[in-house]
Amino acid sequence: MSLGARIFLCYLVIFSACFYYPIQWMIGNLEARYRESVEEIMVDQAHILAGQVAGEMAAGRFDPQTLRAAFLRARQQPLAATIYDLRKTTVDSHFYLTDAAGRIIADSREPTELGADYAAWNDVHLTLRGAYGTRTTRRDPLDPTTSSLYVAAPVVVAGQIVGCLTLIKPTASINVFLAQARPRVLQAGALALAAAMGLSLLFSIWLTRPIKRLIHYAEGIGAGRRPAFPELGRSEIAELGQALHQMQVALEGKQYVEEYVQNLTHEIKSPLSAIRGAAELIDEAMPPERRERFLENIRTEAARIGRIVDTMLELAALENRRLQPEMQPLDLHALLANVIESKQPLLQQKHLDLQLRAPERLTIPGNGFLLHQALANLLQNAIDFSPPGGRIDLAAEITDGKLVVTVADAGAGIPDYARERIFDKFYSLQRPDSGRKSTGLGLNLVREVVTAHNGSVRLGNRAGGGAEAIVVLPLATG
Repeated sequence: MSLGARIFLCYLVIFSACFYYPIQWMIGNLEARYRESVEEIMVDQAHILAGQVAGEMAAGRFDPQTLRAAFLRARQQPLAATIYDLRKTTVDSHFYLTDAAGRIIADSREPTELGADYAAWNDVHLTLRGAYGTRTTRRDPLDPTTSSLYVAAPVVVAGQIVGCLTLIKPTASINVFLAQARPRVLQAGALALAAAMGLSLLFSIWLTRPIKRLIHYAEGIGAGRRPAFPELGRSEIAELGQALHQMQVALEGKQYVEEYVQNLTHEIKSPLSAIRGAAELIDEAMPPERRERFLENIRTEAARIGRIVDTMLELAALENRRLQPEMQPLDLHALLANVIESKQPLLQQKHLDLQLRAPERLTIPGNGFLLHQALANLLQNAIDFSPPGGRIDLAAEITDGKLVVTVADAGAGIPDYARERIFDKFYSLQRPDSGRKSTGLGLNLVREVVTAHNGSVRLGNRAGGGAEAIVVLPLATG
């Protein structure tokens, strides 16, 4: 599992826990808050009605049936009240009134309750003793939907509590509000959780992006490429990346110097031995034609040393380049024409027929100097291994959004034993016409140039005979 996925899952667990428990508490607390609101209103109503009853009792004109009839008329009258999303069509409140002993003297529910002793119920018991009396009771103990809220107020006449008036409100209407509120709370919580998870996903991507860039950079180095050091910001990851980059540069530089010296020493040793041997054999008494042949050998080997040193310097400059080469728009057809022009004397010398097939108007991004060197090396190889009077095909085309350049000859092809080492430094095959080897650095230089352009190169044999080099370059610099 990737680091980004782990970070996201950690946030998922944390946010889920942080949202689940508060929302559960909120939903559980919601019912209590609704009950508090309803109970607060019922307290006012109970005291208003108790005050009205107390006034009528003090005046000696209280009739319990009058209050009951008023409740019954209210319950029978049509009602159409829209309370937010609740449609209320009936009055569902009731009351009962007790005397000072706790016996029912008026009841809006059933007349059969008249005379019943309610002194033991909390609402009556506490109110008759001057305390606040309230209770919640289910009509069916096993059915929570039959629960009702009872709120009582004392009936005070001449400073004495002479009775208790209790208002009754079924909690079914409260449950309707709760049923509507719970989904909204859950929906709001789900939206908040989704938003938090979205932000955590973006955060994990932002956090792991420098790590992924650093991984790709390390993979590129491990694959033998030389990618530019990525932008990592100013975090601890950037500091780690810089430390790794500096370590890589130091190790690579040390290893490169060692390999450079070893390879250069090894390759120069052979021509130096030839020069020393020829110099030792030259004698003034030697026939002029033989002396000239030895002198020509010395000049040839000295030139070879010069080519080795020059090419090694070019490779060193390219391999130690820490940034991508400077790119500019290049006319592909003009670039290929210049490469062919530079090799025209050799083509004429071997009477080779070079066929160019490339778009006349195509602009590509690249470094003109480096690409010229790479393509010239490939064409030089094709010339070296082509038989006199042979044909060389140089083609360029766009395939799958990439530039594909092919250099093909009609020579003997690449031996099987050489295919794995063809791009190695100083590895070279004998030329058919001279039997000599080249510096063995040309194809290595080609690979370095193509790699610096984020492309690829492969060398193989054609089905009809001969070898072909295929260079693939991106058409975008990104």
